[in-house]
Amino acid sequence: MAKGEIFTVQVESIAAGGAGIARLNGKRIFIELTAPGDRARGRIGRDHKTWAEGELLEILEPSPLRTAPECPLYGRCGGCSLQHLAYEAQIEAKKDILRNAFTRIGGFIPPVIQVHGCAPFEYRNRVQFHFRNYLGFKEKKSGRLVTLSDCPVADTGIRNALKEKRISPPAKKDRFNVYSRFATFLSEGGIEQGRVSILDRELSMDVKVFFQSNAAMLELLIKDLITAASAADKNLPLADVYCGVGTFAAFLGAGFSGVDLVEENETALALARENVQGEKIEYYPLSDTAWVKTLETSRKKPWGFMVLDPPREGLSGPLREYLARSGPDLAAYVSCDPATLARDSRFLCEGGYSLKELTLYDFYPQTAHIESLALFSRR
Repeated sequence: MAKGEIFTVQVESIAAGGAGIARLNGKRIFIELTAPGDRARGRIGRDHKTWAEGELLEILEPSPLRTAPECPLYGRCGGCSLQHLAYEAQIEAKKDILRNAFTRIGGFIPPVIQVHGCAPFEYRNRVQFHFRNYLGFKEKKSGRLVTLSDCPVADTGIRNALKEKRISPPAKKDRFNVYSRFATFLSEGGIEQGRVSILDRELSMDVKVFFQSNAAMLELLIKDLITAASAADKNLPLADVYCGVGTFAAFLGAGFSGVDLVEENETALALARENVQGEKIEYYPLSDTAWVKTLETSRKKPWGFMVLDPPREGLSGPLREYLARSGPDLAAYVSCDPATLARDSRFLCEGGYSLKELTLYDFYPQTAHIESLALFSRR
């Protein structure tokens, strides 16, 4: 294939980044803004050894899975990648992506994937804006900004603030966060810390520190973690690794003999001290690798239950090895990246664990982002 070559293909599926996948002469072509079942005309952009990037020119025959995008900026704004797909088709695409990650990277077929769906719009409580003389989001594949006065996926409070022009950037920052839920409205440069209602309690948070962006889905995830933890030996402590502001431990910790909180962001860990109450709580302001080093020397007693909520990079090598060797009988892995989850799952299963349950939580409708929960038990 040559750059600029025109082609016609039938789109087969959706790739991890949200582009449609088609095949031409045995080579995969990734084409953004296409749906499975589309017959599409495109132009070759970059041609790689085993795959190519295609630019969509025309939908010749639309797939029945297509739908009209809600947002007039869709296709230009870099925030959403699946608004052209009906919501049910988005869910099926994400299930396929998650399943394929396990078969391709994990090397095994996962359990039947359970799914928690979400309201397709007005779900996002935490939004990051950019500012360069005007407020906007980044364009697709560009450093330029798309000017905006509304965002259909944002929480109602953020949408109202946008329409009323009440969102303004902090001094000397071109990127900043806003959080809204019910009566809570936090913004960098304004009121930055506050308390947000999650299930039956209020948690302290800071808009500059990571906090799940979809509170309704977070509540479903917490409920499932509570159910999973009910089978644990609560005479042993709970470990919440990559604990952030202590969200999971705040709901799970009360029944255990103690709680270990591991978080290298000191601002987040300070908030966790407010959110997680009780006796025998130990705080580790450490990375996962540094925490493992302390465990190797302290001969720490085992835990009854461990929650792991790593960043996109997944577990570090030292932590994977420690868990395979000395991890608890029950562990819950909250993932934001199917590829690293599949990699880590393979390692854990080779080290004596079984993957008992796998659940997809659609925290981010209209995008290709996938959040999931994997539950492991010792064989």
